[in-house]
Amino acid sequence: MSGWFLFFAQMLFFLLGAWYFLRSGSRRKGGRDSISMEENEREMEKLDAMRQVGLTEPLTEQTRPKSLGEIVGQERGIRALRAALCGPNPQHIIIYGPPGVGKTAAARLVLEEAKGRRNSPFSINAKFVEVDATTLQFDERSIADPLLGSVHDPIYQGAGAFGQMGIPRPQPGAVSEANGGVLFIDEIGELHPIQMNRLLKVLEDRVAKFQSSYYSRENKRIPPYIHEIFQKGLPADFRLIGATTRSPSELPAALRSRCTEIFFDGLRPEAVEQIAADSMERVGLQYEDGLCGKIALYAGGGRDTVRLVQSLASLAEMKGRNWVGSADLEWVAEAGHYQPYPRQKVTAVPRVGVVNGLAVTGGMGGAVLTVEVKMQKSTAPHLQVTGIVEEEEIRSPHGVSKRKSNARSSAENVLTVLEGFGFDRSQYAVHINFPGGMPVDGPSAGTAMFLAAYSAFTGAAVPGDVALTGEISLTGNILPVGGVTEKLQAAEEAGVTRAYIPKANWQGRYERLGLEVVSVEKIAELLEMVFAKKEEKQAGMPQRGILTAEGLQK
Repeated sequence: MSGWFLFFAQMLFFLLGAWYFLRSGSRRKGGRDSISMEENEREMEKLDAMRQVGLTEPLTEQTRPKSLGEIVGQERGIRALRAALCGPNPQHIIIYGPPGVGKTAAARLVLEEAKGRRNSPFSINAKFVEVDATTLQFDERSIADPLLGSVHDPIYQGAGAFGQMGIPRPQPGAVSEANGGVLFIDEIGELHPIQMNRLLKVLEDRVAKFQSSYYSRENKRIPPYIHEIFQKGLPADFRLIGATTRSPSELPAALRSRCTEIFFDGLRPEAVEQIAADSMERVGLQYEDGLCGKIALYAGGGRDTVRLVQSLASLAEMKGRNWVGSADLEWVAEAGHYQPYPRQKVTAVPRVGVVNGLAVTGGMGGAVLTVEVKMQKSTAPHLQVTGIVEEEEIRSPHGVSKRKSNARSSAENVLTVLEGFGFDRSQYAVHINFPGGMPVDGPSAGTAMFLAAYSAFTGAAVPGDVALTGEISLTGNILPVGGVTEKLQAAEEAGVTRAYIPKANWQGRYERLGLEVVSVEKIAELLEMVFAKKEEKQAGMPQRGILTAEGLQK
């Protein structure tokens, strides 16, 4: 009897203990839920309060172009963009150009125009998905990839309920979000090489595919739509528009081969003036005559211009007036440490040993580059090249490398070619200088160096309103170079009246520029053209034949 009593007593204690722990767990669970709800309410109140607070719309937003006609200075680029995107077969596009010239705004507005065309494959609901390659998070294990998409495997934190059931869950990226529309990747040259290769595969297949070691076709617990995604992929049929401030040579050839390349020019001073005037009109600011032209001295792009106008407007507000003048601009420039952009202007005055070369700057703009050469008879002959970068750093998606500048090599070639015109390097000390602190890499400055050296050797002055570009070979041929369009635009702005370029670089559209563009193939031909033109003005008749050093000295 005592045994049965002990048994019932143990069972009673066991049931009481179980009931206690169940009640305790329920209270804890309920407590957590109640705390969670209270916390949720507090956070929602904070969010609502934050949404009630707002500032005025920034001037950069107010001045954002609302139509293609409001984008200043890019008529040619916009025309090319429309041709590539607005037809029945839109293309993938790469837009090259310096920052702040309207690449993103133009791409967005051209898509809106394309959506309204009857023969366009873009529907009225086509999306414009914009990402920046410099800020895209990327994990080589594919845990996170907002561009191409990723898979949340059960092993990873954040897999949620699917992870608890052992189901991998695909997460779509921007390529799938842009399906049927445009994917705009700013600074596309900064993409990780692995991302770039995967993006190229998506462009080819028009499908984003996913892989996971946790996926199995036989797993019945996996929902049908996830089976569909793993087996067939997610649709990613879009048109890519990549924007970059890099030069074409720095982008992967595989990407360039799939895209139409369009170039947006750096803004000319008159375009900057127009942006400044439009911005001041937007904020209702009065200004003195000529102030927009002075703003153009400090601003090289649209964003710089708008920032300056915003500062001027704020200064005027502080002073209780609605107009600004030159003194206000000087104060803003000094306070913001704005430096005037160099606006080089050439003169027609002939000079001995000084020539205007043409170069491309890091922002893909052009520039007029002065080349100086001085020669002296010397018992210790030597070649000295100054004003260049002897070692430069080259950045690309594949890493960083350093190389020696080959400007000195080009200078050696120049002296070798000059020997065919009576020059003896064993008797001269030659100094070639590139003033102004602009980095020079050599090949495209070859003809300018030769003409300056030829002038210094013979004493024949070179007209100051001519400029030239081209690589020189040991046989005296003038070889093609890059960036000719940008160089000619810079020459036109600087007041150059005649520019000599390699014959292989000639394009018919150069005839429409505001300067004479002459194509040359050989150094002898260049010399005849440069110095015969000078003598034509003096004697009124052309000179025939190849000029030699001896002939020029006579």
